[in-house]
Amino acid sequence: MLSGTELALAGLAAVLAGLINALAGGGTLVSFPALLVMGISPVAANVTNAVALCPGYLGGALAQREDLRGQGHRLRILIPAGIIGGVTGGILLLCIDEQVFRVLVPFLILLAAGLLAVQDRVKAYIASHAPHDAGATPAGRAALPVGLAAVYGGYFGPGLSVIVLAVLGLFIDDNLTRLNALKQCISLAVNVAAAVFFLFTGFVIWPLALVMAAGALIGGSAGGTIAGRVDPARLRWAIVAIGIVVGIVFLIRL
Repeated sequence: MLSGTELALAGLAAVLAGLINALAGGGTLVSFPALLVMGISPVAANVTNAVALCPGYLGGALAQREDLRGQGHRLRILIPAGIIGGVTGGILLLCIDEQVFRVLVPFLILLAAGLLAVQDRVKAYIASHAPHDAGATPAGRAALPVGLAAVYGGYFGPGLSVIVLAVLGLFIDDNLTRLNALKQCISLAVNVAAAVFFLFTGFVIWPLALVMAAGALIGGSAGGTIAGRVDPARLRWAIVAIGIVVGIVFLIRL
């Protein structure tokens, strides 16, 4: 039975996660470890966190809907790949022994922190190397790599956006703004697919999920309001530092 204090702490962690996601990305590196510290098992924490933060991804996709014009053919190919990959990752999470996931958690957190650290470099590389000729490369070539990235997203999640953006930049010729909009929709599809699958697994801790969903929405709204007054780069590096510390702590606890 969860106490009021535990629910309040989970809600606060979700507010911070929603705020961080709106400003710089990487909020899961706060909310997921918070659940682990509360004593929630890694699989249940991952599942609950995925379900709770899922609505927040919708805002990012809607914010760039104008940049999706003319990309319907890409969405028709890549969204199904993301859905299949997301569900596959969720199945792997539940089929692989929980002790294996427990061992992987510190490394996955460190990986997510590393991906967040190179996010700006990935974007800069794509912006400077991707030809600005929309539609020159078939989206079908990106379907398998996107699907594989989605498997990771369904299994764990943090850092998925960086991986997807890198894949899109390698296989699709277009400018960074349009690729980022495509990435937002794929990330939304992956997370929604995994979350819907998790709803029927019995691992979702619903009191936590509901409190955290409300907190994430509050944090996301606040982030949108103060976005112009916060340096995303500094915030991102602060989250990277937190992720590294948390990863090392859990690695030592093994």
